[in-house]
Amino acid sequence: MRLGRLARHLGATHVAARRRFPARTLDAIEAAVARAEKNHAGEIRFVVEAALSPAQVLAGMSPRARALEVFAAQRVWDTEHNNGVLLYVELADRIVEIVADRGLAGRVKPDEWEGVCRLMEAHYRAGRFEAGSIAGVDAIGVLLARHFPSSMKRARDAPNELPDRPTLL
Repeated sequence: MRLGRLARHLGATHVAARRRFPARTLDAIEAAVARAEKNHAGEIRFVVEAALSPAQVLAGMSPRARALEVFAAQRVWDTEHNNGVLLYVELADRIVEIVADRGLAGRVKPDEWEGVCRLMEAHYRAGRFEAGSIAGVDAIGVLLARHFPSSMKRARDAPNELPDRPTLL
């Protein structure tokens, strides 16, 4: 099984990720993040990674473990109210992971985050990367608006603490 996974990751290139997430799709996701953040006090960070490194695959790193690393590296934890959410897409394993900061712990149930991940994965399996990404951002926006409403921050004074533009690693 590890060799099959290694082959998938070696074959998942940055070029292939760019085909699935071209500039117009990144623009649409960026607009969706900006729109969603107007309705809640959270911060959404969208990151796409084509594949793990061969060393990570051979060490048995899970997409969840990698998402936690990306959460730290992208400083999603470094928001004033600990309200950051990482939406991590790992293309080689066809997995979506959501990592929420401690300010959201106990507010959003794990099965709610899982539902967003499965929704996006269903779109991706059908080749609808833009639609799936926007659906995921919108669903996270609904959860954050319910559990972390915009009234919890001064909307006009609150800075945008994390970039809205998706990152391709």
